[in-house]
Amino acid sequence: MNEHALPPYARARQPRRARYDEDTINDILDYGLVGHVGFIADGRPMVVPMAYARWGQTIYLHGASKARIVAMHKDGDPISMTVTLLEGIVAARSGFHHSMNYRAATVHGTTRLVSDPGETEQALKLITEHLLPLRWNEVRPMHDKERKATGVIALEIEAASAKIRQAPPADDPEDHDLPIWAGVIPIVTALAAPVGDGKTPGEVPPPPSIHLARKKFA
Repeated sequence: MNEHALPPYARARQPRRARYDEDTINDILDYGLVGHVGFIADGRPMVVPMAYARWGQTIYLHGASKARIVAMHKDGDPISMTVTLLEGIVAARSGFHHSMNYRAATVHGTTRLVSDPGETEQALKLITEHLLPLRWNEVRPMHDKERKATGVIALEIEAASAKIRQAPPADDPEDHDLPIWAGVIPIVTALAAPVGDGKTPGEVPPPPSIHLARKKFA
């Protein structure tokens, strides 16, 4: 595929198992729930797990206004995020060939501090509904003090790539006749039945957002 047809998902090189098409990368980002975000703080590399949401070619992240991911960044700072979906343990006939089946996407870009109140609220809605679809309208409106305590940054995607392994063990041919079991142990992501906190008055059933979130992993 022509690399010039993929902005901003630009290819840097052609490592094994790599994909650069936008649909593959977006599928991984939209399916995942946690992104590991990499940035520089006080001259040291940091990686933190964060909830996120994608809107077009922008990744929204949020945190406390005084958190390093928010407070220490200004417009144009470099940042990256990786989302990994584990799908299986690959058990081979040798320790050397053990592996994992997975899908992973890494995005690189620069930060943009979100200051517009309307975009801030939209970003927080997107992040909430990335976890639980339609949840925003099931909960009370955000208080002013909550808005002030929350910072939002946008990761404007400049380049992205995916790596995928979905295969059986890559054993050496001479090992195939060994009396050793080899194969793949699938890893399944699922949402179990919801458990209430016991503080809701009366009989309030689980909301539709939970059913929609569970369908994502069905």
